[in-house]
Amino acid sequence: MDIGLGLPISAPARLLEWAQAAEAHRFDTLALLDRLTFDNPEPLTALAVLAGATTRIRLQTEVLLGPLRQTSLLAKQVATLDQMSAGRFVLGVGVGGREDDHSAAGTPIGRRGRLLDEQLAALREIWRGQPYRGTTIGPRPATPGGPPILIGGFAAPALRRVAQHADGFVCAAPLSWAGPLVRAVHEGWEAVQRPGRPRLVCQINVAVGSAATIDQARRAVAAYYAFTGRPGWGEPLSDPAQISDTVAAYRDFGADELVLYCYAEDPEQVGLLAEIAH
Repeated sequence: MDIGLGLPISAPARLLEWAQAAEAHRFDTLALLDRLTFDNPEPLTALAVLAGATTRIRLQTEVLLGPLRQTSLLAKQVATLDQMSAGRFVLGVGVGGREDDHSAAGTPIGRRGRLLDEQLAALREIWRGQPYRGTTIGPRPATPGGPPILIGGFAAPALRRVAQHADGFVCAAPLSWAGPLVRAVHEGWEAVQRPGRPRLVCQINVAVGSAATIDQARRAVAAYYAFTGRPGWGEPLSDPAQISDTVAAYRDFGADELVLYCYAEDPEQVGLLAEIAH
């Protein structure tokens, strides 16, 4: 099972340090979440900077809110990032469920699923060099046909979308209720008779190190998930033994990758997490 690192969002200027430490400590992926109306770095821009500071590690959006973006420009941005990272980019994408994000972008939240379906089909056509609205859009990605696509979500349409448009599934659900979601993804994959199986990427929130670091992470997670109205939602794991056991549980579950999401800024966590998770 690959181990990825979900980057903190509160200090963009420190992400170069995080990226270089993650590569040095043999993490497989750098991941960034996406929101529009939250105080986080724009993920494609940030990952493009990190591509230039690294040579091996994958760069992954987890997940980019596709309907908030104009399709042809998104195709160009992704193809550029894929080329400039020598094919290291993975496009994790989803619809986004926050009214404020869609209002700020001017996209109708009630049509977000349909918009993403149309967008995903168009992205593949653009990356193959086919005309889009009467013209071609370059550059072509380094990865033939475009980078791998992962779909994140919980609702039945999102789970079906994996087999229709993607190469894998981002399961952000706790392990205790991830099973039915993953089974639905596999059933959809088999129903359309796709060969192989979808890649399964799971994620957990973590914080290790000093009491101040752990407290900062808890406060950041609470702020990020405040919209749910559920106190304690997304609480980061901070006990090394519990993190180690959780990593082993996801490996037994059959995850292809587990991304450890950090919300505190201290990059000293990278080395500590490497010792725990590898």
